[in-house]
Amino acid sequence: MKNIANDRVHLTRDHTLELLNQMTRIRRFEEKCVELYTQEKIRGFLHLYIGEEATAVGVISALAEDEAIVATYREHGHALARGLPMEEVMAEMYGKVTGCSRGRGGSMHIFSARHRFLGGNAIVAGGLPLAVGLALADKMQGIERVTCCFFGEGAAAEGDFHEALNLAALWHLPVLFVCENNLYAMGTALSRSQSNPSISARATVYGIGSEAIDGMSVVDVEAAARRAVHAVRRGEGPRFIEAKTYRFRAHSMFDPDLYREKAEIEAWKKRDPVVLFANWAVSAAILHPDDRQEIEAKVAQEIDAAVAFAEAAEWEPVEDLTRDVITPAAELAR
Repeated sequence: MKNIANDRVHLTRDHTLELLNQMTRIRRFEEKCVELYTQEKIRGFLHLYIGEEATAVGVISALAEDEAIVATYREHGHALARGLPMEEVMAEMYGKVTGCSRGRGGSMHIFSARHRFLGGNAIVAGGLPLAVGLALADKMQGIERVTCCFFGEGAAAEGDFHEALNLAALWHLPVLFVCENNLYAMGTALSRSQSNPSISARATVYGIGSEAIDGMSVVDVEAAARRAVHAVRRGEGPRFIEAKTYRFRAHSMFDPDLYREKAEIEAWKKRDPVVLFANWAVSAAILHPDDRQEIEAKVAQEIDAAVAFAEAAEWEPVEDLTRDVITPAAELAR
């Protein structure tokens, strides 16, 4: 069980290593997925989390193991930070039966009941009402724990966003809403679609305590998450975090990424959350330069093992393809 006693971040050597290790695992996993996608080992849609690692790692570090997470279709990083085995996530990317969703979810529907990772969701804003429902169930049963919901800034334009925040505030539910504001809803810049670019300001309209933070700093993210989670656990109702971040890659592998200036992307890459945190930790004498090399080596081994596991895994048997499929009564009567 993680240290969840208070809302303070203790940057011990071990905790610093853990944060850097998790962000590195996500970064290298995503890069490997790009390689496998070009080889047609991974098919369908693929939305990469490269550049946004600090948000998932920082927030999830503040959560307890039994506190649910609802994510978006850009959820590989959240799944790994949550503790899903990399080999199961990779097998799911391949569509193999040993994947965490038995190969039926693929990239956009990572799910693990035993980790209370309750799904990537392909519908924009679709996870918000699910999170509200989970929090309501906990409250009705007298279970004191937080439900955390990740979503992008594009979700703030959807009706589900407003309905979910309204009900969470109205019913005083234990929900932590985390908006990963990467400035672009697919190919539409936030400044072109929203009259007020402040997403966190919308939460205040519903009486929800909110905070806008630097989503490229894992320390800032974790500190804000601990403050928010601690408040929710104290029974102060829902909280809202807007993490200002940036995806270094296109919206998806099918996206030619023609809506952004290259100079803008390069400027954001100078704030790479993995590099900045590693350099800071070394300069602060918390970590040694060799530590990063050791992390990279271990992560490389983990990725190789995950790929080997996925390659060797079986496809779902043809006779199981109708498993869990509900057939209408009219069809059965034929």
